[in-house]
Amino acid sequence: MKVIVGLGNPGAEYAKTKHNVGFMLVDAMADRLGVDGWKEWKQALVCEARIGTEKVLLVKPLTYMNESGRAVGPILSWYKLEAEELIVAYDDMDIPCGTVRIRRKGSAGGHNGIKSILAHLGSEDFSRVRIGIGRPLTGQTVVRHVLSPFAPEDVPRVKVAVDCLLPAVECIVTEGIDMAMNRYNPRKEKKKKELPSPPAAELKAEEEEHA
Repeated sequence: MKVIVGLGNPGAEYAKTKHNVGFMLVDAMADRLGVDGWKEWKQALVCEARIGTEKVLLVKPLTYMNESGRAVGPILSWYKLEAEELIVAYDDMDIPCGTVRIRRKGSAGGHNGIKSILAHLGSEDFSRVRIGIGRPLTGQTVVRHVLSPFAPEDVPRVKVAVDCLLPAVECIVTEGIDMAMNRYNPRKEKKKKELPSPPAAELKAEEEEHA
């Protein structure tokens, strides 16, 4: 069994904010899987589904972002699951808006929701699915940035990112995190190796030969 958690804040006032892209992804996953039986349990909204032959639990914590671990920890404990069975989707300011990154594990990177989950699980060995929201504008605080809606020009970028990550999350569940990272993480462009310039004397000889 896998637990797929989207991080965000409950309430209509936060629904379209950058901090709620994790909720957006989990909602889109529920639509993709054709399930809508959300119920409140363990300080979260949860919904059971299947991806292939694997049972999954979709989760949206109701604890507010900074206390996400208070919902995630008890859910894993109830099912007697290890951290490796957890997939967490959330916003990331350190990558451009609409960019996606998938990681096997790691630190919180300054994200308070992840900090809370790490504190409650005592392990960083869970899969991360990150959606870029970009950095705050000059003079804008981090809080105002993450709790504001996306700019109109960024809305389609985020939709494309979410659509891209739906099969990526399914891949994590059915084929493993390594396959998903290899298949869905953006490729890094390799810089072309420049050949050294020939010595000036060699260039002059070549010019005289073709004169």
